[in-house]
Amino acid sequence: MRTAELTRKTKETEIEVNLSLDGGEIEVDTGIGFFDHMLTAFMMHGGFGGKIVCKGDTEVDYHHSVEDVGIVLGKAFDIALGDKGGIRRYGSFAIPMDEALCKAILDISGRPFLVFNASFSQYKTGDFDMCLVEEFFRAFAMNSKITLHINLEYGNNAHHEAEAMFKAVAHSLRKAVKLSKGTLSTKGSID
Repeated sequence: MRTAELTRKTKETEIEVNLSLDGGEIEVDTGIGFFDHMLTAFMMHGGFGGKIVCKGDTEVDYHHSVEDVGIVLGKAFDIALGDKGGIRRYGSFAIPMDEALCKAILDISGRPFLVFNASFSQYKTGDFDMCLVEEFFRAFAMNSKITLHINLEYGNNAHHEAEAMFKAVAHSLRKAVKLSKGTLSTKGSID
């Protein structure tokens, strides 16, 4: 089973992630309602299982919690993938969410990179700053060592735009982590 368990404690956050790439129960509790909603959708649509718990300095703002969850979840993905042999490696998906459309394209390459083409229609959804979505995906991409391109095509509701984004990335990952035969690299390894 492709799994990882990881904890990280700093002066700003305390995070626990248990991840299964092959499904299972989902538990998410970051103390940030909108972020919990996005992470739950991400786990469910990716076909992943596990637990994401964060206790952070949310009295300051949500930045540390969101970025640090991205770091720990990204590292957990990298660990769960092991040597990355036998995976399909590439994934792409487009998600319509009412008026919004987002496309995500990725390569589990061992070479971290993020292209984030998105401009949200509102600065906030509830008390959640939408600029933190990019912070999460940057931290996730860098620490999972994937090349990730996110293109928000259009929309006019920031909640729908972000939800389409999380689901598109999740479905792309779901495709990319599926097992196939051999290592999909002319080098013989993915790194």
